[in-house]
Amino acid sequence: MMPSVLIVDDEKHTREGLQQALAESYDVTIAASADEAFNLLEAQPYDVVLTDLRMPGKSGLKVIDKALALPHRPAVLMMTAYGNIETAVEAMKRGAVDFLTKPVNIERLEVLIQRALKTKTLEVEVQHLHERLDEKFKIEGIIGTSLKLKAVIDKMKLVAPSRATILIEGESGTGKELIAQAIHQASPRARAPFVAVHCAALSDNLLESELFGHERGSFTGATERRIGRFESAAGGTLFLDEIGEISQSTQVKLLRFLETKAIERVGGSKAIDLDVRLVAATNRNLEQLVRDGKFREDLFFRLNVVRLFMPPLRERPEDVPLLLAHFIRVFSEENGVPPLTVEAGALRTLQAYAWPGNIRELRNFCENAVVLRRGGSLTEYDLEPKFRGTGQAASATGGGSGVTHQPTMGTESASFSVEENEKRLLREALLKARGNRTKAAELMGVSRRTLHRKIAQWPELDVTDK
Repeated sequence: MMPSVLIVDDEKHTREGLQQALAESYDVTIAASADEAFNLLEAQPYDVVLTDLRMPGKSGLKVIDKALALPHRPAVLMMTAYGNIETAVEAMKRGAVDFLTKPVNIERLEVLIQRALKTKTLEVEVQHLHERLDEKFKIEGIIGTSLKLKAVIDKMKLVAPSRATILIEGESGTGKELIAQAIHQASPRARAPFVAVHCAALSDNLLESELFGHERGSFTGATERRIGRFESAAGGTLFLDEIGEISQSTQVKLLRFLETKAIERVGGSKAIDLDVRLVAATNRNLEQLVRDGKFREDLFFRLNVVRLFMPPLRERPEDVPLLLAHFIRVFSEENGVPPLTVEAGALRTLQAYAWPGNIRELRNFCENAVVLRRGGSLTEYDLEPKFRGTGQAASATGGGSGVTHQPTMGTESASFSVEENEKRLLREALLKARGNRTKAAELMGVSRRTLHRKIAQWPELDVTDK
């Protein structure tokens, strides 16, 4: 389909001449006045609008305003026989992408139309990208119904529209960066950059240059000026992950930014004012680091304007089934395989597991299961011994404390072989069900047929009422 162009001009020979010149490459419609153009714009969308400036009644500037107020905004070009700088500036302020003087040079007009179409395509792509980001990182899309997670979400909704600095605490893998991204997307800064820096991944010198940029010649190898992450995030959000790992010298510079909203590049002396919201995250206890003299107390207070704590997955087991269903669906779609069904016994075991790696570990588990099994069902017997074993200690690395995980069944060491674990689980299920095979099958999350097969395989375990 050819791109559509609307030409608005009160001079008959001009509009018809332009229509004829462009007809081979574009679907051209003409209008003799602004009012006629308004009716056409409301009736159908156009890719490009080419409008005269001076016309009886409403001027071409009104046509620009009307066109750019539509849901599907066309690219607008202005033309006039009275071309001057003031007119061009006003047209550009209204949203026109370019300006031509009469008589119109057709070759230049076609170049400008093609440029305008490319600009329009890019704008549409950017808009779609923003919509996808809004959908992916919206606060309402955070998965979980536990009271602890709900408390975090409620607080996020309150602080997202503000300019406040935010400190997110929690163990590794709990989704701190996702929370930071969701806060950004829910803020007035959503259309500006979200820039993430993982502080522990860089040495002190590299981190300082990465954050603040550097001037040419400021150190060996600095052959040109470099813009840092702070400047890249101008108008948006800078997310500093693992903030507890930064050096004292970088802490000083970071504190200066929080106090003055300005930075200096490495090797520079000019203060650069920046509008950047800072969101920091850590899996360490910053208050303890302050007591140990490893983190500045004044910086801690500056960061700790709003404090969010992401609970570890073991403290919100009711969210595990929702997360499993989400990631299984995502990876099934990505790999083009049927969704995996998690049977009740496997689900109970996974829900009881401590998940020391938190959501990151659960996500990797789902991807592995989807790729290797390619549909079908996942039973408790398909799980690795670590999920079905006992006595697993999951120690907290951040805001939580160490806990010992006890699964729903079993009291022996997790070092058993798979067959020994299956035997133990089967016997315990039969004992708990007091010999009722149907109830034992339900406890294990398997069918009664599977239970019969296992009993036939290990008849010494049979304590059922036949």
